[in-house]
Amino acid sequence: MYNIFIRDFRKQKKRITLTILALAWGTISIMLLLAFGEGLRSQMSKNQHGLGEEIVILWGGQTTIPYQGLGRGRRIFFTSEDVDYLKWRMPELKEVAGEYAHWGVNIRYKDKVFAIHITGVYPCYEDLRTHYPQAGGRFINNLDMELKRRVVFLGPELKQKLFGEEEAIGKQVIIGSVPFTVIGIMQSKMQMSMYSGPDNDKASLPATTFAATFGDRYLNLIVYKPKDLSNTKNIEKRVFEVMGEKYRFDPNDKEAIYVWDVAEGIREFNKIMLGLQIFLGFVGGMSLLIAGVGVANIMYVSIKERTREIGIKMAVGAKRKYILFQFLIESLLITSVGGIGGMSVSYILTEIFKRIPIQSEVLNFMGRPTVSFEIGLIVVAILGLLGFVSGIFPAMRAASVNPVESLRYE
Repeated sequence: MYNIFIRDFRKQKKRITLTILALAWGTISIMLLLAFGEGLRSQMSKNQHGLGEEIVILWGGQTTIPYQGLGRGRRIFFTSEDVDYLKWRMPELKEVAGEYAHWGVNIRYKDKVFAIHITGVYPCYEDLRTHYPQAGGRFINNLDMELKRRVVFLGPELKQKLFGEEEAIGKQVIIGSVPFTVIGIMQSKMQMSMYSGPDNDKASLPATTFAATFGDRYLNLIVYKPKDLSNTKNIEKRVFEVMGEKYRFDPNDKEAIYVWDVAEGIREFNKIMLGLQIFLGFVGGMSLLIAGVGVANIMYVSIKERTREIGIKMAVGAKRKYILFQFLIESLLITSVGGIGGMSVSYILTEIFKRIPIQSEVLNFMGRPTVSFEIGLIVVAILGLLGFVSGIFPAMRAASVNPVESLRYE
């Protein structure tokens, strides 16, 4: 089989070489497009998770439906007691936390003063809202809450503004007119979703300390994370029922509480990214399809030139399935050579691009091309199907040759 292929290659050197190059180019096209799509999807997913994974955010709204003798237009304000109330009434929630917020609060370190967004948060925010500390620091803990400690957790950009390259952990900053000790710096993160600006530029205090310092009675919002992530809609409905009992509003009044289901948003986003990857794969697949036509062409030409040879083989006892198998293998071999070459070049190009030290906000946000194992399997499957389809019809034609007629063929 190998010798036959080499002989045909020498006869049709130019045609086969061009077809292999077309297959390689088509493979490079589809792999690079899928790699860029995968890099974009992966980075966007990380950016989405910068806000928090599988969380739901609640804001107090305004009633629009009269209920139990109470008119419409009543404002709903959350308090810290609501956090404990939801934990007690809804065991199906894994975590519940509240957040206070002020804008334009002055923070000072030495001669540097900035007006910032400051929040009062709960210890579980570390995981709920991905407030992970850099090495050497920590996030707010339960003891900070209980003792109402004057400690602050800084976003990395805010830390850079205040301290530059100077070590910040253990130093004191003045917030308003009150001294606070820096206990940690947040790990830098990308955020595609946010509700009050990026976390990188915020300062966070223990919620109890925030309330005592600024005298806030009402929370700005409540965040929760369900235990069962497949049942978020029913849990949301239950939240309206539970909070409706406390604040006396109709559970069907969707304006009484504003809900942002971050988890649902991420799922919808993943569907969009999957659609984008399919589209990119389709565009790249068109190049491969053209190369597949070239493979089929070569096989038809080869069959025409070897009609007499096929007739002799069949006359001396070669079965039709042998002839079929022979030409199908040749088609798959041509496809494999072009495909392996294209896949190798694609992998090398993506790895080189990933290692180029380009500092760019666009690249950090959009990601770099990534050839995953799944992409490799998809391309191999497409190449295998292409080689089979390009070879099966010419092979069937070869297997159907009449031995008597083919022996007379010149």
